[in-house]
Amino acid sequence: MSKVLIIGAGGVGGVVTHKCAQLTDVFTEIILASRNEEKCKKIAAQLPRAIKTAQVDADKVPELVALLEKEKPELVINVALPYQDLTIMDACLEAGVHYLDTANYEPLDTAKFEYKWQWAYQDKFQQAGLMALLGSGFDPGATNVFTAYLNKHYFDEIHYLDIIDVNGGDHGYPFATNFNPEINIREVTAECRHWEDGKFVETPAMSVKQQFNCPEDVGSYNIYRMYHEELESLTKHLPSIKKAQFWMSFGDNYLKHLEVLGNVGMTGIEPVEFQGQKIVPIQFLKQLLPDPSTLGPRTVGKTCIGVHARGIKDGKEHSAYIYNICDHQACYNEVQSQAISYTTGVPAMIGAKMILEGKWKQAGVFNIEQMDPDPFMEDMNKYGLPWKVIENPGFELI
Repeated sequence: MSKVLIIGAGGVGGVVTHKCAQLTDVFTEIILASRNEEKCKKIAAQLPRAIKTAQVDADKVPELVALLEKEKPELVINVALPYQDLTIMDACLEAGVHYLDTANYEPLDTAKFEYKWQWAYQDKFQQAGLMALLGSGFDPGATNVFTAYLNKHYFDEIHYLDIIDVNGGDHGYPFATNFNPEINIREVTAECRHWEDGKFVETPAMSVKQQFNCPEDVGSYNIYRMYHEELESLTKHLPSIKKAQFWMSFGDNYLKHLEVLGNVGMTGIEPVEFQGQKIVPIQFLKQLLPDPSTLGPRTVGKTCIGVHARGIKDGKEHSAYIYNICDHQACYNEVQSQAISYTTGVPAMIGAKMILEGKWKQAGVFNIEQMDPDPFMEDMNKYGLPWKVIENPGFELI
């Protein structure tokens, strides 16, 4: 009997709940909780089986602890905001519950994407005999597992790593974000960092671009180098890596809107005074933009997310590209969500499944690439995220 508590009822929370509900033998009881319980009930009404819903403020440890002690789940799947990671981890420690998330903690008042705050919980979770699995989404998440899989089966050493995230979808809006606008815009506008020669090198945001041709006729896209949190953990746990970069596709229309919004201050994270009240510009902008969870019915096209690695195998230079392609409309038809939420939510379910089945259960705080990639990769093929490997694909990124 495995009971899970899912915290967060946005687009990803909906996908996680749908996918967990499909596996009745693993997730025997499900509670979906959010600050807004009505959103939970709306998701619950879409499911073929009954689940519980609850209201909880994930910023408040006592509220979280009270819910955990009442329901006694074995695992919390945290798909709330990254600002709430630490309060949920604190509550899990107090209530004796395993923990999983899809994105690293970041402070509300500054755009910093670092694992140091969560890695600092290592001793606490280890001493409590509990597991905290960090970054079980797609990127971070599946891309980390892709890297571990390549490292295990295709290389003796990986020296160069490029994570490439292409969204070829079209939602028809002049400007919208495919996941939480506040998180998305903070990521895109943050200073770029990539790993090279044993340290992180900073460059201006979105200052390096190139063209990438996706396989299987997904298309050709401009991809831009930016910082993403998995670079920090992957270069720590795979010390053979000499250079690691993260790339994401953006259309010209998206970038022009973002430039204008930035120029007029709408992407700022510092509070400003307006009519006697303090407001944060980016939070106000979030209210004006389409809710990402509503994009599913109107988004068409495909995503192509993968990892390109170069290194040494049997004393010779070797390269490999491992990737997944996901169709937005196919995702919507299955779980009423577009592919961005789907590609994050499915790995969250699989990571939870790994813990509940005991395949990955260890005491302490772990990034997903520290685990055996094989059972996770097997489940990606089973539950909606099939992948392929192309050896020596014939391209290199700068």
